[in-house]
Amino acid sequence: MSTTSSFNPWFMSPDEMMGHWQTFLNKLTAMPKVAAVAKNVKVGATPAKIVRREDIVSLMQYESDVEKRFETPLLFVFALVNRPYILDLRPNKSVIAHFVNKGFDTYNLDWGVPQAGDRHLGLKDYVLRYLDNTVDYIRQQTGQDKINLLGYCMGGTMTAIYAALRPEKVKNLILLTAPVDWSHKENLLSLWCDEKYLDIDKMLDVYGNAPPQWLQGSFLMLKPVQNLVEKYVNFWENMDNEKWLEDFFAMETWLNDNIPVAGEVFREFVKSMFQQNQLIKGELNVGGERVDLKQITQPILNLIAENDHLVPPNQSLTFNNAVGSTDRKTITFPAGHIGMAVGGKAHRDLWPEVCDWLAERSDPV
Repeated sequence: MSTTSSFNPWFMSPDEMMGHWQTFLNKLTAMPKVAAVAKNVKVGATPAKIVRREDIVSLMQYESDVEKRFETPLLFVFALVNRPYILDLRPNKSVIAHFVNKGFDTYNLDWGVPQAGDRHLGLKDYVLRYLDNTVDYIRQQTGQDKINLLGYCMGGTMTAIYAALRPEKVKNLILLTAPVDWSHKENLLSLWCDEKYLDIDKMLDVYGNAPPQWLQGSFLMLKPVQNLVEKYVNFWENMDNEKWLEDFFAMETWLNDNIPVAGEVFREFVKSMFQQNQLIKGELNVGGERVDLKQITQPILNLIAENDHLVPPNQSLTFNNAVGSTDRKTITFPAGHIGMAVGGKAHRDLWPEVCDWLAERSDPV
């Protein structure tokens, strides 16, 4: 049967029209279930408690009945955009759960929601105050001199900076889709951040912090057909699938849980990273200290998403050759930027391997 007869009612047989009408009625019947799933959506799968607060920043420690197997604790560091529960979205989509169930003492850093008065927070504050104080707290509480760090996206960039400036406190470093090299300008984010098109000083003079609505709109327009058309076609086709709906609304909750980015740190990322590429060149200064990636001598695992539209692989691939470590590994995985955290294939094939890599390099109990 031709494609035209499948979609054009003027060329449909009575049986075909009845089939489409029945499908439509089934979708309408599913609407109460859709509303109930949307109303009761839950995010954050693994039990956790907040163990530390500093200004707007908080630290979560995950609880588990699994016997602790490793003395070296693990800290997850997410980006400053969106919220960190993407790493623990649902029971079947939790990166956190892999490490907790492996026996790691696991923590997650929540950067909080910057307010107007936080517009002056910069890399010095986030890396050398909030992150450093968090690492020191974990070291003190666990009695360990060093901890493991896993940084995701922008959080990976900041953990790389931290590991270069405070290497004596880091046991192992895992980067997940983390940009470190902006020499390639082919992707849309790099183009939009070009100083020819974006006057970041003028923008932040007006807004103070980077507005969440502007950030969210920019991310949506990176893949407009997929984000604004295909997603809702898939939604229509799966309205009667409760499991699919639960995953869909959990993901939508996270995608729309947008937060501003503190103005100064956003300015530094745009100017120092996107526009001047200072990190990989060894020219970046944070709090008066030069960031020399060669100071990173601990084991490195660099996780790269092959189909990443936010952080193209060429922004991450050069990291391992820039550090001083001799124990360094890169895994390029067939997934997208978010798929690395929530994709079924990543949870089946990637994260067990990452857990094993870290276990081999962490101090046992």
